Amino acid sequence: MSWLETGWRHVWLPYAQMQTAPLPLPAMRTEGSRIFLEDGRVLIDGIASWWTAAHGYNHPHIIGAVAAQLERMPHVMFGGLGHEPAYQLATRLAALLPGALNRVFFTDSGSVAVEVAIKIAVQARLNRGERGRTKVLAFTGGYHGDTLGTMAICDPEEGMHAMFTGLLPEHPVIPLPREAASIAGFEAFLEREHQSLAAIIVEPLVQGAGGMVLHPSEVLRRLRQAADHYGLTLIFDEIFTGFGRTGTMFAFEQAGVAPDIITLSKALTGGTSPLAATIATDELFDAFLSDSPMTALMHGPTFMANPLGCAAANASLDLFETEPRLAQAAAISAQLARELAPCRGLPGVKDVRMLGAIGVVELERIENPAALRQALVRQGVWIRPFRNILYLTPALTIAADELSALTGAIRAVLAG
Repeated sequence: MSWLETGWRHVWLPYAQMQTAPLPLPAMRTEGSRIFLEDGRVLIDGIASWWTAAHGYNHPHIIGAVAAQLERMPHVMFGGLGHEPAYQLATRLAALLPGALNRVFFTDSGSVAVEVAIKIAVQARLNRGERGRTKVLAFTGGYHGDTLGTMAICDPEEGMHAMFTGLLPEHPVIPLPREAASIAGFEAFLEREHQSLAAIIVEPLVQGAGGMVLHPSEVLRRLRQAADHYGLTLIFDEIFTGFGRTGTMFAFEQAGVAPDIITLSKALTGGTSPLAATIATDELFDAFLSDSPMTALMHGPTFMANPLGCAAANASLDLFETEPRLAQAAAISAQLARELAPCRGLPGVKDVRMLGAIGVVELERIENPAALRQALVRQGVWIRPFRNILYLTPALTIAADELSALTGAIRAVLAG
């Protein structure tokens, strides 16, 4: 019996009904945009391991930085001790971001980064003596994580967490203000409810796990104006969209506005190690300064600012500085537009859309996602359909022929 079959008796998989889930594919090693399976098959990865491996797998610069850090110090607690990789990374992230986004709080996952953002937005008001403003305005189709706090600001109807209604804190979720009716509804809601709100949260330009739903940059400008008018903290959740995925280093750059808090993870380390960051303005940080320990931000994950993760993230930022990642994202976008366009004429296809290095084929429905995934594997590619979409978020370093293999596999499978 193989390690996979033995371990299957003990492992609990993500987003899977374990009674019917098939055995996962046995991955043995990775290289570039390829996953090598135990049985000798090689798959071209179309989703970069949930959008993390921006530079492809096993980039030698990142591997070298992590190996060197491993020899020096794999981990040390961040409470009362500091280390150069984290302090250097915080300085570099602050320099990349506009305005007063200068204070970096490290965590180990995107969900926790959003939890910290919510905590900062609410506690800043409590520290200033403001009571009753504890709600976060979120949007239909949004997804911000699977922990209890983030589940409460995901779309309660379209998302994965509807069964927890009644257990979770209740936050308002309304349509994004993108056309006349939803803009009017947004404005009316804020006029009526702003005194209960601490913050607004949104995924800039594209709602990822909600179905890769795109919205124009004007939406972000509208949210910024509303947040300023009503004195609300604006949170941009760039865990998916950050680090070149939408064609700019950060998605919000395309709107010409900045948030009060930004959350980052996934591609932060180039897909090498768990790490996340919640970055807030100086003004929010100052709200936690006093002689009382009760006003401090009482949060501290055990592996906060893990030196290996910070070393990987610093190396990843090196690559964004020295290699043409944004130009590569633009080339991917153009190729996706050309090669996915024929899908519009295939049976069952509802929409085809692109943004930066994201390509989406939306279907009327997917009756059997597992069977569709297996059909794609037979084409030699790793693409994981969900909801009613097939999507591509490849490494920004993917070769043109590898990307063509991915788009060709989608066309072939949908054509039957």
